[in-house]
Order: sequence, then structure tokens, then C-alpha cells
Amino acid sequence: MNHARLPQLDGLFLTDAGLESDMIYNKGFDLRCFSALMLLTTAEGRQALDRYFRDFLELAERSGTGCLLESATWRASSDWAEPLGLTLNELDALNRQAVTMLASLRAEFEPRIPVVVSGCIGPRGDGYDPGAVMTYAEASGYHARQAAVLAAAGADMLSAITMTNVNEAIGIARAAEGVGRPVAISFTVETDGRLPTGDRLADAIAEVDDATGGYPAYYMVNCAHPTHFAEELLKAEPWTSRVRGIRANASRCSHAELEAMTTLDDGDPAELGSLYRRLRDHLPQLTVLGGCCGTDLRHVAAIAESCIAGPVAPALARAEG
Repeated sequence: MNHARLPQLDGLFLTDAGLESDMIYNKGFDLRCFSALMLLTTAEGRQALDRYFRDFLELAERSGTGCLLESATWRASSDWAEPLGLTLNELDALNRQAVTMLASLRAEFEPRIPVVVSGCIGPRGDGYDPGAVMTYAEASGYHARQAAVLAAAGADMLSAITMTNVNEAIGIARAAEGVGRPVAISFTVETDGRLPTGDRLADAIAEVDDATGGYPAYYMVNCAHPTHFAEELLKAEPWTSRVRGIRANASRCSHAELEAMTTLDDGDPAELGSLYRRLRDHLPQLTVLGGCCGTDLRHVAAIAESCIAGPVAPALARAEG
């Protein structure tokens, strides 16, 4: 696969924040099954999504960066059709609509900034708990349908977000290859920097690369606070060059703690921005920057301001010591 089509490999791109948590806690939407896909079923929801993505496009334009748009399809694979009250055909239609919405925004903004539309694929089950781990073949077969729909709708690439285990990541990478789209694999980690399965991030990336011939265009870390994984990335081992993006949580809490919360922990946007900058000082290949749970436009704006500004000191390891 020729990954030259992905401009985020060569320049700084902002992406969005914690779409679902933002819509629920900040904008007052009740998202069934935590699925932002259902916003597409009402005029009010479509308007909110349009405004949400425009905010990040406008931020990227002001910041002089590109913008990576992730479709609202993180929880929109086949198993979620019945819990969402949809038929599989209805689910497919909403997946297509999620991509065409972003393609329309890209056409509007692209004369001014580079824009990439990504078809977002989430885990089959929970984003924090790997549950019953599929085989490579099972994962590829399961995710093939959504990958095909997103690709046919016009997604430039696919992104596997909050991957909790290696096998599912491999399956999605193979599904992406099957539909001829580059893919980014984004793992989530616990407070110890390891996947929920206990695997080291380094080992997970190596295993996916080995099983797919290095097919993923790049890797990311998301749904964890930078202090949970910075130590691993700052080891500066060869595998870290494969990590090109960060979409961190606002909160320093563990996944178990976040799951038990009834209010939003939105952390400290300025601190989050400074932590991103310190990571980029050590790892300049980090060119895809956004947020995950608990973050919103404020956090990504702080990240942009910090990462586009002058040097930040001291280094992260000393700052946390």
C-alpha cells in the first residue's frame, strides 16, 4: 500500500476530541449505547455533529495545520445494530452518512487546509475491557463489513480506535487491506502503560506488524492520560517511530475509575497541552494530535497552542519526577 496519500505523515494534523463524552456531558445528548452514530438520525443531532466538526476544522485553519476528521462510527459495527434498534441495512446507511457528512466538510475546507477523512472502527465489545478475544480471522471477518461500507462511502483511510488487544487490531488491519485503504491502529493502555490484556505497547505493535507485513500506516495511543504511557514512549526504542499520533484522555483516572464516574472529569487543558508538547520535543514524529474521553475543543486548542509555540522545558521525565 502506498501511504504517500496520507499527508499527516509529513505535517502536523489536529483531530477532534472526545466526541461521545462531549455530546453527553457538555451538549446534553443522551447517546444510546454511547454511540454518536445515532446523532445522525435527527436534525438536531446532525446539526450538533456538523458544528462539532466545523469547530475543529476552524481551529486547524487558525493554527495552520491539517485536520483529520474521524467519522462518528466508533460504535457502529454489526453487533451494535440490535442494541441501537437498527437493522444491519440501516446501520450500513448511517455508516455511509457519517462519512459523506465529513466528505462534504472536506470539500468546503480543503481549498484552505489539508483535510483527511477517516472511517472510524471501534472494538467489537467494550473500549476498556478486551472481553473474549477473537482470533485474527474472526476479527477480520467481523470488521470486514463496516470497513467495506466506510471505504465505499469515500473514507481516505480507516482508523481502529481504542484497540484493547492485538488480535482485533490485526483483524482490522487485514480488513482494511482487503478494501484497499490505509489504516491507523490506536491502542488504549492502562495506567501502567500496558494494554488491558497486559501486553506491552512495544510488543503489541511488533506483533501487528509481523502478522500484517507492516500494513498499518502508523500507530496511535488513545483513551489514556499521557502520564500513563509517556514512560514507554520516551524509551526511544526503535518501535516508537511507528507511533505517530496521540488522542489522550483529559483525566488521570484509570479506566475502572472512569467507568464508575457519574460526572465528567475534564482535567486541565493547559496541562494536557504542555504534556503533548513535551512528548513532541522527544518524539517529533507525533504529527496527529487530538483528544479522547473528557476532552473537547478547549483541550485540542490548548494542545495546538502548546505544540505550535516555541520550545517547552523541562523535559517530561523531569517534569513528572
